Amino acid sequence: MLEEEALLVRSHPQARPRMADEVRLVHWWVSGGEAAALDVLKQNLAKEDLVFNDTPIAGGDKLKADLKAMIIGGDIPTAAVMSGYDTWNWAQQGVLADLSTLAAAEDWNSAVPAALQKFCKYNGKWIGVPVALHSINWLWINTAAAEKIGLDAPPASMDALFVALEQAKAAGLVPLAIGGQPWLMATLFDSVVVATNGLDFYKRAFVDLDDAALKSSDMIRAFQNLSRLSSYADPGYSRLNWNDATDMVITGGALLEISGDWAKAEYRSAKKKADVDYLCVRFPGTEDDVLFNADIIAMFDVEPDRQSAQTKLAKSIMDRAFQASFNDAKGAAPVRMDVPDATFDAFGKKALADVRAANSNGTLIGAMSHGYIQPTGIQQAYFDVVARVFRSEIRPEAAAETLAEAIAAVK
Repeated sequence: MLEEEALLVRSHPQARPRMADEVRLVHWWVSGGEAAALDVLKQNLAKEDLVFNDTPIAGGDKLKADLKAMIIGGDIPTAAVMSGYDTWNWAQQGVLADLSTLAAAEDWNSAVPAALQKFCKYNGKWIGVPVALHSINWLWINTAAAEKIGLDAPPASMDALFVALEQAKAAGLVPLAIGGQPWLMATLFDSVVVATNGLDFYKRAFVDLDDAALKSSDMIRAFQNLSRLSSYADPGYSRLNWNDATDMVITGGALLEISGDWAKAEYRSAKKKADVDYLCVRFPGTEDDVLFNADIIAMFDVEPDRQSAQTKLAKSIMDRAFQASFNDAKGAAPVRMDVPDATFDAFGKKALADVRAANSNGTLIGAMSHGYIQPTGIQQAYFDVVARVFRSEIRPEAAAETLAEAIAAVK
């Protein structure tokens, strides 16, 4: 068990010594746009005279596996990027630092939405620093492709979305760009569930795990919409990663994609301008809702001589100016609600305004697809059923019952 293995870290003979002024960050920011955002952090740390030891690992699953090997081997990084319940999983092993004193001194409790704080704390103690608040229910449209098919405005309803996709298909375009990983299909389905049945239903089904909601005709309708959407994907979608799908929209080979706001960094990297080269609006039917995930930098329990550098890293991440510049580059909203938006572009202003409004209205909710509602076992059951529907391996009419059974088996 990892808990038993982690107890050996402090005395492990192969533990790797670290310099006191070194910050080693394990992360999954490997795309072009993500690298540009990471440069903002590197520059800030350089001002603190810290040595940045960059440890990029592509893919969340590989990062988890490699990080576990590091910890067991005594090679303890300063911090690692995590998401959702992963922070709690590591906190349960007793290997994360307690940042509560710093959090109190800088009043993080007032600045960070409570819905996000839940995953940055464990047993009331701050164990990680949120760096980017992403929302997943965005619709990205290539304007040249839209003009080609006579689409004058973004679809305002699910019916209008299907009309646009059909027009793109008739024009020889890929209607819907999407990658082949289950988490991408589940990301799409989160928006579809809310658009089809509303946020209250989404909460009953995925927060409360209400069996009646999971098995309901409403859930069947959502799966029917997902199945219909899958028919507009590129035939080779299974070979694509998320950024490949985004590139299809950027280059005009595809009309649109449903993606989180991390896609903005790719558009910016390609020198594309919002409202000129592309449009980005909320998925139709989710305009007042923000389904979020976040990048959380969990801090490990490091030796006393390394704690000063770790504290500087945490303070740098929560700095208002850094939050503005980093998230403007990455495409996310700041995790602090008190960050001014004066330097943001139109998309950034809207993203932050949406988060602030949702935070006030109670419509800021974690994304089931990204581990911000349920633990990994339930999330994986969700992935499996959603992917099977998208791949036409199971009919929508049977999927609701199958999903309820799969969740019941692991909860």
